[in-house]
Amino acid sequence: MKQRREIRGTGHRMRQGDGSLGLRPAEKSKQRDEPREPSPWLIVQRHGVLRLGSASVRFERRGLAVYVLLVAASLAVATASLLIGDYGISLDQVFASFAGTATDRLAAFFVVDVRLPRIVAGVLVGAALGVSGAIFQTLSGNPLGSPDIIGFTKGAASGALVVIVLFAGSTLAISLGAIAGGLLTAAVVYGLSWHGGAPGYRLVLVGIGIGATLGALNALLIVKAPLANAEMAVHWLAGSLNATMWHEVALTGCVLIVLVAIAATQYRSLSVLPYGDDVATGLGVRTERGRLICMFTGVMLMAMATALAGPVSFVALVAPHLVKRITRTSGIALVGAALMGAFLVLASDLIARRIFAPSELAVGVVTGSLGGIYLIALLAFEWRRRRA
Repeated sequence: MKQRREIRGTGHRMRQGDGSLGLRPAEKSKQRDEPREPSPWLIVQRHGVLRLGSASVRFERRGLAVYVLLVAASLAVATASLLIGDYGISLDQVFASFAGTATDRLAAFFVVDVRLPRIVAGVLVGAALGVSGAIFQTLSGNPLGSPDIIGFTKGAASGALVVIVLFAGSTLAISLGAIAGGLLTAAVVYGLSWHGGAPGYRLVLVGIGIGATLGALNALLIVKAPLANAEMAVHWLAGSLNATMWHEVALTGCVLIVLVAIAATQYRSLSVLPYGDDVATGLGVRTERGRLICMFTGVMLMAMATALAGPVSFVALVAPHLVKRITRTSGIALVGAALMGAFLVLASDLIARRIFAPSELAVGVVTGSLGGIYLIALLAFEWRRRRA
């Protein structure tokens, strides 16, 4: 039998061979609870570095994998959208239509002039709403701080409805009305929330109030409008990519490229503004100038998407949330939000086209339904997590 020898020391005992090093239970617990430094090997595995000559880019491997999967999923949905419809088209006919050698002229018309501009419009609308949502959630420091919640989308809708109901305007006039309405609403919200600065919580609260007022105004406009104009207004408010033309897609695409480039130049401001104005100023960021540029960019992204397709709800709210949860990052994922938004709109539009075929739903109906389901699931998950 192994003999145990007790060593009496400074008020505690240590037994040979038990590996306790003479620590009391409280000290052992404290030692176990102390945070450990992450292994450098794990950090290397989590991040990668892409070198192009003298320049290098550091990226997260998981985030890159998610982005690649989102691109692949979007391409798959886009291909299905080209093939599936009341007029069935094969993959060979799609390639022939792109090459200009299609023998079936009707198939070429559906591919090039009907379905392809609709797909490109879906990508542009989803990407614009995703980036806009990421910008406003960052500026407000609130996960609900998206254009849908803080009234900017309703403002764009109000501008378009004024043109539709009062003037029976053209498509271009409706688009300009949506842009003007969005910008005017943003100016009012920013002005009312200003008090030596525009903190996120005031921006959200004022925006919710303005949005509720504009929602009532939109309902009043539709009720008082002539029947033909009211029908047109209700159809536009549903948010649809149907009958999208190439010249609309091209103009929207050019403007969105400029806006995304502006958003990219403000990445540093977006990174430090959530920490407060004092910290941002200490790091050399001009807070109000950066906030104004970011707000203008976010509003214009939302307004351009609304001008092209009408109000497509919940994409700006859900896309940044989803991409952060999947990539497990807490930073500003502008690229990820754009890719997720594009995928959500493309998938929702395909569902809207085929779920009740040959009748079509508006894409905004599907995104609203899916967004509501996501919010309910998110709230239930958070409730269960807090009770656990």
